[in-house]
Amino acid sequence: MNRRECLHLLTGLAGSALATEARAQAAEPKAMPTIDPPDPHPKTPSFKLPPKSCDSHTHIFGPASRYPFSEKRPYNTADAPLETFRSVHEKIGVERCVIVNATVHGTDNRVVTDAIAQSEGAYKGIANVSDEMSEKELAALDKGGICGCRFAFLKRLGGVGDMNKFQRIVHRVAELGWHIDVYFEPGTIPEFAPILTALPAPYVIDHMGTVLAGKGLDDPGFTALLDLQKKDEKCWVKITGLERASAAGKPFHDAVPFAKALIDNAPDRVIWGTDWPHPNVKFMPNDGEIVDLIPLYAPDAKVQQKLLVDNPARLFKFS
Repeated sequence: MNRRECLHLLTGLAGSALATEARAQAAEPKAMPTIDPPDPHPKTPSFKLPPKSCDSHTHIFGPASRYPFSEKRPYNTADAPLETFRSVHEKIGVERCVIVNATVHGTDNRVVTDAIAQSEGAYKGIANVSDEMSEKELAALDKGGICGCRFAFLKRLGGVGDMNKFQRIVHRVAELGWHIDVYFEPGTIPEFAPILTALPAPYVIDHMGTVLAGKGLDDPGFTALLDLQKKDEKCWVKITGLERASAAGKPFHDAVPFAKALIDNAPDRVIWGTDWPHPNVKFMPNDGEIVDLIPLYAPDAKVQQKLLVDNPARLFKFS
């Protein structure tokens, strides 16, 4: 079997599995969960972020009165608006950020583009898009500061049922110079690696590939991520979600070796973020404490500069 046949087979299998899951969920409707709000009292971190540090993965929710939540959203949430978003970043020392549009807003990206328009060049965005969007709509998002689009391959977020549409979308946005943001179920990197390496654009893997710290550094899913990150220069990884990876809970130190391994493996293609307001987490973190984890997995000042400033400036094209 050649590479094209292998890719076609994997794409078909992934699409079939996700479509089956979607049908099963439709057949058995469940009550929509309501997620916890973020810690309302972020601490001032002991670690001082360098100038122009970028939070490369963060969200804004609502206010729903102005930016209605999608009827097809997978969960309910309280508002986490721009004003609170700004106050958190001021408290922890963030100057730049990349706003990832969450699934609660569907393909309505105004909550992101409106925030970007008010940021004086300090914000960029990752959009939710569909194959039905016109070239004019995509061009407007690009003009509005969007530099990538996101696909969440998670059952609880609905998955991506039609991989043919996925392929069409990624080729369309690649022409705009965007990158692809991907969010996977734990342990599925080996299945998606051939699809990722064949993408026509850089791609960014969310939350350290959703590694599970309890499985150890030798877990096949994590070693597959390290291998992909090392071999494919299109591959970037977000050093985010240590609270998601942790088996022990606060202060999340059991997830630190995984972050350090990814940074050491490809220090020029890692970026950092808070994931505020931390939707769907089992352990709600404090954002100041998240910042104080940075010197544990990136103790060298030159590496910190890459992780927090230089790498995101390059990937997201901050001026």
